[in-house]
Amino acid sequence: MMPAMLGTTVTARACANIALVKYWGKRDAALNVPAAGSLSFTLDGLRTETSVRFGPELSVDTMTLDGREAGSKEIARTSEWLDLVRARAGISTRAAVHSTNHFPTASGLASSASGFAALAVAASNAAGLTLSLRELSILARQGSGSAARSIFADFVRMHAGHSADGSDAFAEPIASPLASRVRMVICVVGGGAPKLYSSRDAMDHTEATSPLYRAWVDCVPADLRTAEQALRDGDLATLGTVTEANTLAMHASAMAARPAVIYWQPTTLALLHRVRELRHDGLAAWATMDAGPHVKVLTDDATAETLAATLRTVPGVSNVIISGAGPAASVVTP
Repeated sequence: MMPAMLGTTVTARACANIALVKYWGKRDAALNVPAAGSLSFTLDGLRTETSVRFGPELSVDTMTLDGREAGSKEIARTSEWLDLVRARAGISTRAAVHSTNHFPTASGLASSASGFAALAVAASNAAGLTLSLRELSILARQGSGSAARSIFADFVRMHAGHSADGSDAFAEPIASPLASRVRMVICVVGGGAPKLYSSRDAMDHTEATSPLYRAWVDCVPADLRTAEQALRDGDLATLGTVTEANTLAMHASAMAARPAVIYWQPTTLALLHRVRELRHDGLAAWATMDAGPHVKVLTDDATAETLAATLRTVPGVSNVIISGAGPAASVVTP
C-alpha cells in the first residue's frame, strides 16, 4: 500500500467481453458470485476508459459517465463498490470517477464488464494498492460478474468457485491457437438504445420465476468442457456450435420467466435466421447474444468482412463492428 498515491488521478482502460458460455444467475447475490462458470472472448472493438482520484477535499463520491453526471443509482452502486477498495487500502477518502464507454452504454454490449474492470485497475492503483491479477479479477467481479473476465486478454475462463466468501470465484486466461484468427462481428440493433431490463434484475427474476432456470445452470458444465477442448484443439466449428446453443439456452430460460424477459427485437430474430442461412452456405458464422437485442457473430479473420457486409443489409441494423481479441485491462500511460 502506498498512501502517497492519494490525490493522483489514475486512468485505466479495459475491453468488454462476450461470453461464449454464458453467465446467467448467481450462487451468492451479496458477493456477486456466479451460479456456474463461464467462458468469454475479450473484444478489442469495445473499450472503456476510467479515471479515478481519491481527493481529500471531496465530501462524497462523484461520477461522470460518458461526459454526463451519473444517476443516483449508478453513483450509489459505484460508491458501495469503492468502499471495498477503501477498506482494503485503510482509507476513507472519497473519490471522483470519470468513465467513458467508446460504444453504447447499458444496451447489452457488456459496458458494465469493461467499466468495472477499468474501475478496478484505476481505483486500486489510485488507492496505492498492489493487487495480483486474481485479486483484481475478484475485485472487479464484486462490481459486475462479467467484469472479472475483462481483466484478461483473449479467451477467459471464469470459475464459479465453492467457498462461502467467494475467494475462489475468479477468472483466468485460456491460451488457444484460435486467439489470433477469431473475429466477432457485432451487429448493433436499434441504435444501441438502453435496454428495458438490467442484466442484474433480469438474472434475479429468471432465477426466481423461470421453470427452465435450473436446467440452464445444469447444462453449463458440459458446455464449458466442450468449449475448452475446442479452444485447446483450435476447433472453431465446435466452439461456434456450443456458443450458439448456449446462448439460445440462456435466452430460453429468460423467456420462460414469469413475466417473460424478452430482449429480442424483430431485427434480432432476422439476424439469427440470416446467420443460419450463411452458415448453411458454407460460411463460418455462429450467433451469440447477451442481455440485449444485439447479435454478435463468431467467425474467423477470412470471413469477417463478408459477414459484416451482408449483415449490414438486414433492416434494423444500425451499426456493425468487427472486433478481434482485446488486450488485458491496464493503466493508461500519460
